[in-house]
Amino acid sequence: MELAKTGVSYPTVEDLFQAILEARQRVYKIARPTPFHRLSEDEDLCIKREDLSPIHAYKWRGAYNRMRLLSAEERLQGVVCASAGNHAQGVALATQALATHAEIFMPRSTPLMKQEAVRSIGGDAVHVRLEGDSYDDASRAARAYSEQEQKSFIHPYDDLAVMAGQGTLADEIVMSGEGVFDIAYLQIGGGGMAAGVACWLKRYYPKIEIVGVEGVDQASMAAAMKAGKPVELEYLDVFCDGTAVKKAGELTSHFCRQLIDRYLTVSNDEVCAAMQLLWDTHRQIPEPAGAMGLAGWLQEKERVGGKRALAIVCGSNMDFGQLSHIVRHAGIGSAHRRYYRFLIPERKGALLELLETFLDSVNIIEFQHGMSNLEEAAPILGIDAMPETFSVLEGQLLKLGIRFEDATGDEDVEFRIIRYNAELIRNPCFIKIEFPERAGALREFLISHCQRASIVYFNYSYTGERVGRALIGFDFDSEVTREAFRKGIFERPSILRDVREISASALGRLV
Repeated sequence: MELAKTGVSYPTVEDLFQAILEARQRVYKIARPTPFHRLSEDEDLCIKREDLSPIHAYKWRGAYNRMRLLSAEERLQGVVCASAGNHAQGVALATQALATHAEIFMPRSTPLMKQEAVRSIGGDAVHVRLEGDSYDDASRAARAYSEQEQKSFIHPYDDLAVMAGQGTLADEIVMSGEGVFDIAYLQIGGGGMAAGVACWLKRYYPKIEIVGVEGVDQASMAAAMKAGKPVELEYLDVFCDGTAVKKAGELTSHFCRQLIDRYLTVSNDEVCAAMQLLWDTHRQIPEPAGAMGLAGWLQEKERVGGKRALAIVCGSNMDFGQLSHIVRHAGIGSAHRRYYRFLIPERKGALLELLETFLDSVNIIEFQHGMSNLEEAAPILGIDAMPETFSVLEGQLLKLGIRFEDATGDEDVEFRIIRYNAELIRNPCFIKIEFPERAGALREFLISHCQRASIVYFNYSYTGERVGRALIGFDFDSEVTREAFRKGIFERPSILRDVREISASALGRLV
């Protein structure tokens, strides 16, 4: 055993290795190894598919291994755990296999999908308790309850047996025959998986570089390394909820200090880009934390070119409601999407001129515009392009004298806030249209039907369908020109699949 400066006796790396060796004899009683394969033929990266485990995450390994060590009396008494989702499912699976029962504490903010998954796996053997607004709140409540009721507390990461169980996935990597690997990108929340996997990989691939990957506002392990002890983060981002740990564990930080070679952080947008890559290559949708290791590799892809790399897709237990945010931010994370605010005169035809003069050659995926004053308009356009194209695009804009700002990440863009002043509109006509989702289709409609109108409102976002939909507001000099416009779009053939006018009552809600 190794004596720390604090006087606390910690297990050694050799102790952890032996614990993983013993865990191999236990965990396969309830589940089989998960697949391990190349990301694609073009990339020298292998991914471990823990999302294909019985609970769609790796946490069953550590939970079962720890609970398998309980005495008959401890199993009869039951166990307690705290979790934001995946560890709870692992404990629930182990309760069924070991004929025990569990009190599972989860934050009140835990998505219903994850709560129901725990109940479905554990059945009558588990009781879910919702406590606090974060994992830390739930953990404190669970600790107090376990001490009060004298039930075993099954920690999600800061426990040697739990780390050993997680480390068995690394044994499957070694046994796959895909090695030797030069570098591994391991996501870190509490650090249990990273410690166990790094321990095993370093034994069989002594020259491997282990990179710990944390979220930008989740880097509790890197903070612990810098401070020389676990420290609590002031703010914790929870987009990657599976790795959202405010303070690294004592035991995990002890091992990570010896086993992790360096750390890097990834943004939520970069994680979204990694999730899209997994969808594009394998039709796989991981949870955000599940794609963090891959996001780390993507960040360093050019720098580590030529090295054999591996990453772990550690789970896919995601609330369906997160998908819209992920889709919108994946392009930003891969540097394929930017949002520009254009500054143009507020006059009839100015917006059409912008589209016709320059932007007819780019892929517009969002359009936000509202008339807010009589002097200047500031439409926002989201554009998809290759990363190197944007500098060329901006250079051409400057050459043409078109004023613009990079609005990527601005709050009004992020939340799609479209401001407009209804008092400036005289003879409005708001329509909802459906058109073929192809390059130039929307522009064709605007140029052929809207030359005599001022566009005072525009709301369009690409959805990936074969058709596009937009809500557009027009203003006219007189009732006569407005009626001529209405007659034209409703009676003359056009590319539109559908067009509907917004009623006066609905328009009042828009204002």
